[in-house]
Amino acid sequence: MAKMKGGQLIAETLVQEGVPYVFGICGHGNVGILDALYDVRDQLRLVSPRHEQCAGHMADAYFRVRHRPVATLTSTGPGSANMVMSLATALSDSSAFMAITSNVPTSQHNRAPFQELYKHNQADFAQVMRPVVKRAFQPTRVEMLPLALRQGFDTMVTGRPGPVNLDIPYDVYQEEADVALPARSHVGQMGSRHRPGASDDDLAAALDLLAAARQPVLFIGHGATLSEAGPEITELAERWGIPVITSPNGMGCIRGDHPLALGFIGRNGAYPANQAGRFADLVITLGTRFDDRSSSSWHPGYSWNFPASKLLHVDIDPQELGRNYPPTLGVIADVRTFVRQLLNALPARPGITAAGFAAWGERVRGWQAEWEAFVRPHFGDSTSPLRPEFVVGTLQKLLPEDVILALDSGVHHNWFMQFWQARRPQSMLNSWGYSSMGFGVCGALGAQLAAPDRPVVAVVGDGGFTMAPYVLCTAVEYELPVVWIVWNNFAWGAIRDLQYGLFDGREIGTAFYKGGTGERYNPDFAAWARACGAEGFTVTRPQELGAAVERALKLRRPCVIDVHVDADVRPPSTGTWQLPPIPYKEPVFGKPHVTLNATKASP
Repeated sequence: MAKMKGGQLIAETLVQEGVPYVFGICGHGNVGILDALYDVRDQLRLVSPRHEQCAGHMADAYFRVRHRPVATLTSTGPGSANMVMSLATALSDSSAFMAITSNVPTSQHNRAPFQELYKHNQADFAQVMRPVVKRAFQPTRVEMLPLALRQGFDTMVTGRPGPVNLDIPYDVYQEEADVALPARSHVGQMGSRHRPGASDDDLAAALDLLAAARQPVLFIGHGATLSEAGPEITELAERWGIPVITSPNGMGCIRGDHPLALGFIGRNGAYPANQAGRFADLVITLGTRFDDRSSSSWHPGYSWNFPASKLLHVDIDPQELGRNYPPTLGVIADVRTFVRQLLNALPARPGITAAGFAAWGERVRGWQAEWEAFVRPHFGDSTSPLRPEFVVGTLQKLLPEDVILALDSGVHHNWFMQFWQARRPQSMLNSWGYSSMGFGVCGALGAQLAAPDRPVVAVVGDGGFTMAPYVLCTAVEYELPVVWIVWNNFAWGAIRDLQYGLFDGREIGTAFYKGGTGERYNPDFAAWARACGAEGFTVTRPQELGAAVERALKLRRPCVIDVHVDADVRPPSTGTWQLPPIPYKEPVFGKPHVTLNATKASP
């Protein structure tokens, strides 16, 4: 036991837990802990972006790359309120970080001091955070900090990962008490976290389902990525010839260019993935939750055919089992542990052979060939502005295998979901569940800090980049060689496409125009970058793109490449997606298929 200030206790606990960074912004509410961070600055680096939401997205992306949590620090009131978006993003996508927010002094609780929320309860900011974190803590004395810190670190990475909030009254940073550092989290390192497996009965039932199947498919998501189950999933797929459908956050667990990798499913998924989902007699789901975009809004026959298809659903979070489709067998287990159990048990089980699935494999390869014949010609189209497929294809050729791709929300994300082939796990970062704009723009900074020796490229929309252009200041300040490729189509393209597809092209509020001239408008993003001290290039012709990307990577400096992309070319839908009660559209390529004993799809 030693007499310590609360700020010192927090700083030394972060060091003890091996946290290398705090991403945060100063304020009167957290100035009391900054001095403690100064004392440990050689072990715990404070990185200060220009907006609190950015700090949260950086911490989120850091965890997605390293699977180790860092911390954020914000002041009282608006600074911490700016964290809501990034915390919601992390919670939706099972990403973890410790959000340390500040609050008014305990002696002033319920007196309406500067920036207190007090309408329903004193110092009530923790209630703002509750819906967007896994657990909220509000220690009001220094003696309460050790337990809250230890429980916070345990909670973040136990079971399904998620962010936690420590809301600290700012007198607690400066007050002293006789306290000891908490015991180090027993699950703080992902390699030692709890990895529950299936029971013997569940494993036997899973083998029975696979033995009865002739057309099985694997559907893997972020749970597979978090479990770091890529090698086991690849082995399972290869040894038994089972094709693999991948959610965006599961991409890279099996190489995207692997013959058994079918890509994403749903409206903007790949045709082979939707076909395999429609015709599969067994779907083995590993760490996914069947949201509307990966299930064609749950319309039978467009992506999946439950209950005609059997469903083996494996997830570490019991709340996700049966959320949207009742499973034939639901298993609460860590994905890597479960797949290893399958790999160990399958050789001893008669009747389950790769030969038994050979005809299914031939059928799948036929769908892959059809899809390639339909889409591949456009990857070589030379147009100005650039065709989207050309942009994706060029980046696929030029970016090295170890690149980390940070994607923001927007129409560009639809193109990358459909065609990007991630070659490593934890290398394609998406805001999927909450789809927040700014994640890719800001998260790239955290990804670069998580992997300083790897190239980090953020592909972001012109709208999303304009929301968070301050990232260039941070990149220059901290010498982070992130490359931002701005998908410049002079519009909120994804929503503009909905207006064209669902509202007869009655466009309003979705395109960027200069005054009343009708002339398309955006800032000169390359000049903007140069004004911040970064590099900037503008690409309007296809022959310019490759040279700009290669130069940006070689410079190893912050860089923006402003790429003018054709806004009138839209991703070919192979499933569907609905915004009820608006009627949904039929696929552009491929037709829905409903098995006879499944519910008939709507016309």
